[in-house]
Amino acid sequence: MTTKEMEVVKNLDVERYMGRWYEIASFPSRNQPKDGVNTRATYTLNQDGTVHVLNETWSGGKRGSIEGTAYKVDPKSDEAKLKVKFYIPPFLPIIPIVGDYWVLYIDDDYQYALIGQPSKKCLWILCRQPHLDEEIYYQLVEKAKEVGYDVSKLHKTPQADPPPDGEDAPNDTKGFWWIKSIFGK
Repeated sequence: MTTKEMEVVKNLDVERYMGRWYEIASFPSRNQPKDGVNTRATYTLNQDGTVHVLNETWSGGKRGSIEGTAYKVDPKSDEAKLKVKFYIPPFLPIIPIVGDYWVLYIDDDYQYALIGQPSKKCLWILCRQPHLDEEIYYQLVEKAKEVGYDVSKLHKTPQADPPPDGEDAPNDTKGFWWIKSIFGK
């Protein structure tokens, strides 16, 4: 089977992209707890044009989070190729972890998106709501398959309805999610 060349969204309206996105499905990652639920990302535009990233997930009823920064790979390009940088440990930013964040598809209303990486090791299906219509979900899976992703690795992320409120949730105080995830917890 021949795969299409991976293309990214052009002329992404970054301001419209800001806000909360729920993870509908993703490739499992050692950077997230295996039992993570209600995973979401909140993006806020910084004054310098970069994006503040807040990633949250719940594990064992407690909220874990990490903050980072996203920025365009080439500020002069119209392509939605970004880098996301997190520091670990978060409380003492020493080690930068940088990853690709390519917007492969977004609908005209900015309600759902397909995010990937040129390595094809990471893939996310995101939505403004905690649940996505199955027909749309499978359309996004097909788009990923067409450009060579092994979609059999996709794992649907359990989302509560209504989603938990991050402000009121107990925080994970027995260990940071990123440390536990390194050890496969």
